[in-house]
Amino acid sequence: MAGPWSIVETSAFDPVARVDPHARLKELREQCPVMRDEPAKTWLLTRYGDVRETVNDRSLWRYWGLSEKGALLRRMDGDETPPRVNSILSMDEPDHSRVRTPLAKTFYARINAMKPQIAAIIDEVIDSPPDDRPFDLIADVAIPIPILVIASILGVERDRFREFRAWSEASILGLNPLRTPEETERMTWGSEKLTEYFTQLMARRRAEPADDLISDMVKLQADGAPLDDEELRVNLSALLIGGNLTTTDLIGNGVWLLLNHPEQLAALEADPALASAAVEEILRYESPVAITSRIMSEPREVGGCPIQPHQSIITSLHAANRDPDVFEDPDRFDITRKHAPHVAFGGGSHICIGAPLARIEAKQALVRLFERFPALKLAKEEPPTWRALPFFRGMEALWVQV
Repeated sequence: MAGPWSIVETSAFDPVARVDPHARLKELREQCPVMRDEPAKTWLLTRYGDVRETVNDRSLWRYWGLSEKGALLRRMDGDETPPRVNSILSMDEPDHSRVRTPLAKTFYARINAMKPQIAAIIDEVIDSPPDDRPFDLIADVAIPIPILVIASILGVERDRFREFRAWSEASILGLNPLRTPEETERMTWGSEKLTEYFTQLMARRRAEPADDLISDMVKLQADGAPLDDEELRVNLSALLIGGNLTTTDLIGNGVWLLLNHPEQLAALEADPALASAAVEEILRYESPVAITSRIMSEPREVGGCPIQPHQSIITSLHAANRDPDVFEDPDRFDITRKHAPHVAFGGGSHICIGAPLARIEAKQALVRLFERFPALKLAKEEPPTWRALPFFRGMEALWVQV
């Protein structure tokens, strides 16, 4: 049950795993696929079958506060002090379905209604970088696309997009347990500004409804949906923060992979219809989210190992997505892969609520980017710097040129 690597040594906490987590995860999957990391008070699963079964099991708990004291994610989230209102990311039943069901239904309807506006925003962002000098794809393309798209969906006024982006980027610092005191101060400022803004916007939309998600949600409340204002604010913020970071990384990781696999880029440029398959392969091969977690609700065995109630389980999405029992030649990046049932978005009732929007944004961004810059290439020979953000996978910068 004890493996050659700790959970921390497979994450971006560790400088070696930050650059390439896959070698250590492969060793774990082969030697100790169900590992108890006693110092972290957590189990780590690395086989696809165990991961898929665990994330799909609706009887397991999601809220970290139900795990045993000292569990890694519980410590990272503050351990003893539960938030007054949880987001759907950490809610269990019946509250999870009560909040997620109307939010998801309304969100997906709004996405479908706004596909032309989403495409126009992506086009505008991709048209903005210079074509006569290198530029940072992360800062100039991958970060603004998801922030501006969600701002438009929510109903943020265009003249406040700049402020909204600043608040959003500051709030994302909350995902980093290694942030500096200055970053914590900036995070707090951004979160408070977003809360204040959402409160004001909800009030305005009750008085004067518009064609946006905030108006949709406050109308649902008025029609009897069992959601209070605080739950709505917390979950809109969670949608914003989680979706922005991971979609930024999906776009950035995808461009990096395609530029480093010119034969795959050539296939995409020859047949843009491969864009959807390309996004799925990027998600499988270099998923923006490295793990998801559950809390055991009753005694059971996983892979022959007894796991007790309240013990924390981390499932490695990265390891599962390269399991050779499921994926042929799993360490090969291939956008023509025919069957790629990856778990990059988790699974079960907690499958990523933003997955449909992330797919739309990444597909459109990749196609338009390489149309706009057909000679795009890496501007620096050295490898990129991967962010030291545990359990996420993305680059600090990606310099490119035409």
